[in-house]
This record gives sequence, C-alpha cells and structure tokens, in this order.
Amino acid sequence: MAEFFGDIERFFADLYPYRWPLTILALLVLTGVVAFAYRKGWHMLVWRNRTAVAIIGTPVLVLLIAVGWWLGSPLFTSKTVVEEFPFAVAAEVPAGMSRDAVEQVMSTMAQIDNSMIEAMPEMMESGVATKVKSGNFRDADSFHRGSGLATIYRGPDGVHLLRLDSFSVTNGPELHVMLSPHADPTRGSEVRTSGYADLGILKGNKGDQNYEIPDSVDVSVQQSVVIYCKPFSVVFSVATLEDAS
Repeated sequence: MAEFFGDIERFFADLYPYRWPLTILALLVLTGVVAFAYRKGWHMLVWRNRTAVAIIGTPVLVLLIAVGWWLGSPLFTSKTVVEEFPFAVAAEVPAGMSRDAVEQVMSTMAQIDNSMIEAMPEMMESGVATKVKSGNFRDADSFHRGSGLATIYRGPDGVHLLRLDSFSVTNGPELHVMLSPHADPTRGSEVRTSGYADLGILKGNKGDQNYEIPDSVDVSVQQSVVIYCKPFSVVFSVATLEDAS
C-alpha cells in the first residue's frame, strides 16, 4: 500500500513544475461547478439541510485541511540544524586553544583525503576520527532535490558516526535517514535491502548534522545514504558511498 501511495506522490511531483497553470485551471473548473450548482438551485438544498451539512462537512473539511497542510507545508517551510563535529569531546585542550579551535582542527583533519605523500604519524592518527566512506547527495528527480556530503567516520573508540555537511534536501513528511546496501535505490523495496539501517528521523532538511550508527549495523555492507519518506516509500535523495582511499 505504501508503494502505491508513493507512486501517486511521484506522479504529482512530476506535475509540480506546472503547479501554477494547473492551479488556475482548477480554480476555473471550481468556478464553473459552483455556477452550475447555483443555476440548478442546489444551494437551496444545502441551506435547507444546513445543520446536517455542518455536522458532516465540518470534520471532513478539518481533516482535508490537516492532511493538505501535512503534505503541502514542506514546500514552504525549512528547518536548519547545525551541530558541532563531536569527535573532539574527549580531546585534551592545549593551553592557548579553545575547545572550538580543537573541534575545528580535528574536523579538518578527519576530512583529509589521504592524498598526502608523507604518512600521518601513528600517534597522531590514533587521536583523530578516520573517514571510512563518503559520497555526495544528488537529486532523486526534478522535485525531490538533495545536495551535500555524507561521510561515515570511525572514532578512536571504534564508534561509527554519519556526518552530513552542507546538507540540503527538499522537505517532506516524516523523512528518515537510512543506510542501504543498495548503491542507487529509487524505490522503498530497494532501500530496505537486507542489512539496511534506519538511523531515525531527519533532524532538519538543511544544515550540518550527526547521526550515531549502532554497533549492530555492519558498516562495511552499506553502499548508500538515503533520505527516505517512510509514509509514502519515496526516495528524496541518495548519496552513493565510496570507500575512503
């Protein structure tokens, strides 16, 4: 059933670029229907039964408005989350430096692409997070757009963390952050390939964010990070992961 609603959502997403002409057309059709009903005298029937119409129509109208806002409000609202990179929490702060400065240094080192000719000394590497996999988000289609960098890090204590940097995605209802063994999923069944992991609800559709990866998740088999709408099984954006060199 979720896949069925997902197909409907994708259909309307394809119509999104034509929303204004379609809105005008819908208003014209609605005006025509109202004019036709008035000429037929249907408004008098409604007036004579106004109590029953109010009892039945009010909850239906409230439900339609609530569902419409739930589905449509992400088109007009955004939520930004900015979190500090966490692997410096247990770091020792040298004299003359602030914790923010240490955080910046460790964040920068953790993102080194290993293209340096001289290897990093083992004693330094042991105190810094190691990049395991990374990939860039891309659009799922013309409506569901995403960008930014997804990186999986391994901390000095062996804990894994997913980091989203300069992240942005089209907002939607109940978006989740998923790890999938499928490298390029386009449907819910592909996202939920055996071994997938749900890291929870997306904290915000923009910003720099952290998601802890449980020890039970096999990071080695994960091939993509997916922003996924659970109610309608719709993929909003995908970042195919590649092993760090």
